[in-house]
Amino acid sequence: MAKNRTDETQTKKIYGKIKKKYNQKSIKERIEALFLDNIGRIITREQIIKVATDPVTKKQPENWHQRLSELRTDNGYTILSWRNRGWLRVEEYLMPTSEKRPMAGKRVKPSADTWKAILERANDACEWTEGNDICGLKEGEVDPIGGGKVKLTPDHKNPHSVHPNSDPNDITQWQALCGRHQVMKKNYWDTNTGKMNVYAIIQSATQIEKEIVFKFLLDYFGYVKEQNGKISKLIDNGTK
Repeated sequence: MAKNRTDETQTKKIYGKIKKKYNQKSIKERIEALFLDNIGRIITREQIIKVATDPVTKKQPENWHQRLSELRTDNGYTILSWRNRGWLRVEEYLMPTSEKRPMAGKRVKPSADTWKAILERANDACEWTEGNDICGLKEGEVDPIGGGKVKLTPDHKNPHSVHPNSDPNDITQWQALCGRHQVMKKNYWDTNTGKMNVYAIIQSATQIEKEIVFKFLLDYFGYVKEQNGKISKLIDNGTK
């Protein structure tokens, strides 16, 4: 059984160490090995960058954060951050267990001609839309939020688990997304059920947004938070 040391780390923050040279071929494999060597221990941004650096060329990768997210979304690992645990600082990460979540099957990709048509439609820019706002980051630009240079990749508009047999030649089923919004969409959709991952959405929300959700849930379940912080159950007439 995989060892889970989250509770121990919460009471006393224990930091991991770079215990050896990591010579795996890919950035993701090197980061994965670092975390597996430090289950239940906090890994810092500096340690990740050091391990992600190419062991031959010594070049530091710009997209290490995307590889880290892929360990969560594509490989099924649980990697906690300050969004999940308030006692973790920004740029601190923790893998509590080596167990993996079951993942969906292999994904279909659009054909080369379809991808070319998608990029022409998108004007070589990310098509992620929130309300009336479009991301619009272009291939090769620096992402002002996620950092690193933008690389556009194809995304199927519907969750893979709902529509696993996407038509690789139908341009209307696909969109071009930057790395940050690919990760965001993966985090927001449960790849096994095809339903929205409400837990992940709340995790990524701001403190004010979390407080709004908290207040809604209290009202929904019939509880009230008193001035001293105590939460009490309301009875049928609305009193405590």
